[in-house]
Amino acid sequence: MRIVIRLASIGIVFGLGVAGVAMAERPYPVTEKREACRSFDPLRRPLFGDTHVHTRLSHDASTQDTRATPRDAYRFARGEALRIQPFDEKGVGQRRVKLDRPLDWTALSDHSEMLGEVRICDDPSHPEYDNDICWTKRNGRMALLGFLERPSTTGKRHAFCGEDGKECKRVARGVWKEIRDAAEEAYDRSAACRFTSLIGYEWTSSLGGNLHRNVIFRNDRVPDYALSSIDTVSAFRLFEGLERECANGIEGCEAIVIPHNSNLSSDGYMFRSARLEGLEPRDLPIDREEARLRAKYERVIEIMQHKGDSECLLGAETTDEACGFEKLPYDNMSGAVGAPRIPPKQHAFVRDALKKGLRLSAELGINPMKYGFIASTDSHLGTPGLVAEDRHVGHGGASRVVSAAVPPGLPDAIEFNPGGLAVVWAEENTRDSIFAALSRREVYGTSGTRPTLRFFGGWSFDEDSCSGESVAQTGYAQGVPMGADLSERPASAKAPSFLVSALQDPGTRRRPGTQLQRIQIVKGWRDGEATHERVYDVAGGENAASVDVATCEPKGKGASSLCQVWRDPDFEPGQEAFYYARVLENPSCRWNQHLCVAAKVDCSDPSSIGPGYEPCCDPEVPRTIQERAWSSPIWYAP
Repeated sequence: MRIVIRLASIGIVFGLGVAGVAMAERPYPVTEKREACRSFDPLRRPLFGDTHVHTRLSHDASTQDTRATPRDAYRFARGEALRIQPFDEKGVGQRRVKLDRPLDWTALSDHSEMLGEVRICDDPSHPEYDNDICWTKRNGRMALLGFLERPSTTGKRHAFCGEDGKECKRVARGVWKEIRDAAEEAYDRSAACRFTSLIGYEWTSSLGGNLHRNVIFRNDRVPDYALSSIDTVSAFRLFEGLERECANGIEGCEAIVIPHNSNLSSDGYMFRSARLEGLEPRDLPIDREEARLRAKYERVIEIMQHKGDSECLLGAETTDEACGFEKLPYDNMSGAVGAPRIPPKQHAFVRDALKKGLRLSAELGINPMKYGFIASTDSHLGTPGLVAEDRHVGHGGASRVVSAAVPPGLPDAIEFNPGGLAVVWAEENTRDSIFAALSRREVYGTSGTRPTLRFFGGWSFDEDSCSGESVAQTGYAQGVPMGADLSERPASAKAPSFLVSALQDPGTRRRPGTQLQRIQIVKGWRDGEATHERVYDVAGGENAASVDVATCEPKGKGASSLCQVWRDPDFEPGQEAFYYARVLENPSCRWNQHLCVAAKVDCSDPSSIGPGYEPCCDPEVPRTIQERAWSSPIWYAP
């Protein structure tokens, strides 16, 4: 209620969407010196960004995939063209790429684990440049696995780092400063507020499964060293390190931690105890202190990216057909580089984690898995926001570690995708406003397109709420936005009501947006020790829309906008629950089909199937997709 009153007062005093609001009037703490934005909207607007971007500074990118520096990556995000590295060692395949639409904001996430080692091995002036490890890393793609093996399996640095890794840590501090300097140069502190850069890195732990997390800071008050999984063996130690060195060590320092690729966390290790420092004991309980730190730092989770969708997995009580979207066929990244492929586990997916959070909340009094949703790319080419299906060039990284994993005709392993986008509802395009949105979880993720999604929960929305002048004005005045908790249930209310609205991605002249098919609301709830889920279609629905896979031209009509007030028909006042909205677009061609069409592949004519284009005629490879967006949940507690 406090936020609603504050927003309403700003709207009365300054008007809606007015310019020139003084910095002191912001509905969040102002922690930086900058000009006030000319455009300030108290009802907030969607800002599209990417929180997961690697440059040549990352150990699994380096010069093997990209020569892009952090400065290059920020320029790309702002709309400048970039030449990406060749797909082979002879320079064949180098391409110039450019976004159709610039991003509003970006956070780079180079791996903190070997910032120093990568720089030493790429710097001819360093005395250790020609050591055996560095030489082999620079002279063969497979050698990259050897470069990674010692730190990832033993938690120790290479011998060339010196005693206690001091030399590599020293060099890493310099690289970390370069990252911060690049972010400062890219940040538009003028009143135009055209672009925001957030300082961050990736903490990359792989205890038999992906436990990776991106760390994003509020402003430029950050530690002088990026904590890695070599320094902090467990995620819990990372949280403690951020408490010690950021929150309690530097005035004005704040951070959030964003888990990603839970789909690759083997036996669901991402959602087990953050204190794990090995594979056993896998059932280590989550205690109240861990729950407190996770709830403080892990405000949002990456629900989709280049290496797959992590929302949900078909099986058991999950009968939701939309859960079949962009699934990897293995539960660990080793499946991408030749190891036996073990199918993914249902409890490694976010919907199951949200349900687990309800159980833990009842047990501990704190919900450590209360996640808002974003999506991003995980680009290892320094190309934030490069998500268009019809221009996919791959994202480097793991898919390039073993060249055999990528067919010669296609730029990426067939199970990967172009990635998604992170969207924040912010008053203005500044670090403070964006970080505040991430912290309160008023964010949503998309699979790469740019629909506008609003989701509010309350107790008094009526059918006229969609027909008023402003869905947002009604939503804030009568309820709470995505990412929040429902207010206490009035005695007269039988069930919560939800106001959900979606506008189609307007697209560009070259690439029009796809119309919408439907809005769904996903509910999860706890009944004693048991948890359940259900998916409701609330707006739109089945239509005759399709896509001609021979040309990738859309067929049939959808909706340009959808809006609905929905009341939970199965509400029980004593059951803790969460609700989130999912918007599905009409079908469109997947990236591989766009390339197959461009290559003029005709499956009835074997002579038209060039080397590497065999997947074009593989019936197991999907040709179409339904792009989508996921709102952050709204929670109800008795």
